[in-house]
Amino acid sequence: MIVVKAGGRTLTLNMDAILEDLARSSKRERIIFIHGGGDLVSSYSRKLGIEPRIVVHPGGFRSRYTSLEELEVYVMVMAGLLNKRIVSRLQSMNVKALGVTGADLGIVKGERKKRIVILNERGRPQAIPGGYTGRITHVDAETVKDLLGIAEVLIVSPLILGSEGEMLNVDGDQAAMAVSKAVKPRALVMLSDVEGVIHEGRVIEKLTPQEARELSKKVGKGMNRKLLMAAEAVEGGVGRVIIADGRVEEPITRALQGRGTTVSPR
Repeated sequence: MIVVKAGGRTLTLNMDAILEDLARSSKRERIIFIHGGGDLVSSYSRKLGIEPRIVVHPGGFRSRYTSLEELEVYVMVMAGLLNKRIVSRLQSMNVKALGVTGADLGIVKGERKKRIVILNERGRPQAIPGGYTGRITHVDAETVKDLLGIAEVLIVSPLILGSEGEMLNVDGDQAAMAVSKAVKPRALVMLSDVEGVIHEGRVIEKLTPQEARELSKKVGKGMNRKLLMAAEAVEGGVGRVIIADGRVEEPITRALQGRGTTVSPR
């Protein structure tokens, strides 16, 4: 079994090649595919007169601020349009594909963040209400494995079930890491819009979890979070994590062959 995560921008750039490679790979082993889609959510939000709000955290990473209005659009696009678009495309390739959210069957549960700390216009830390963003607390690994007993590819949208029965938005990388720690696949492939982790002008091919944590302090926003997620996944029992280019032909196959940056025990 493998887990594959592709961000919304990567899917927009190269959806055909990613899904074709998913279809081929699914004939060899079961796959959990976790997808992003923030750009598409933003597009539909604007069509409905809702301006998306992106906030920057003190650690340097950016995230979507999820108000109730934005959550409703997020659910419509991520759980509906995009998730089912992926399902239908895979089904057309003779793949038994099942699309769910983390909230379905309580697969992924979490707590709503009551307050979050962001950088304000002056670059200073400021606490604001957390909106409808969640922190994952539990993944039901047995239910995930049961679903993989009937589906070749399980497509998961990163919406989770909150403790009060509400739906919550979570970061796709966080969802991929949490699901991987629970089901312990032989590999987690994180497809990005770069060749891998680039430092001092070159792609870093191999890292231990500790080296990944150290390097996370030296790379740009976004990639630092991926490195931290990769380190935590490997320390949690995942065989290896590959951060790889999702813009190429056969991106999953190439990643599993060692293209990109691999985080693994030595």
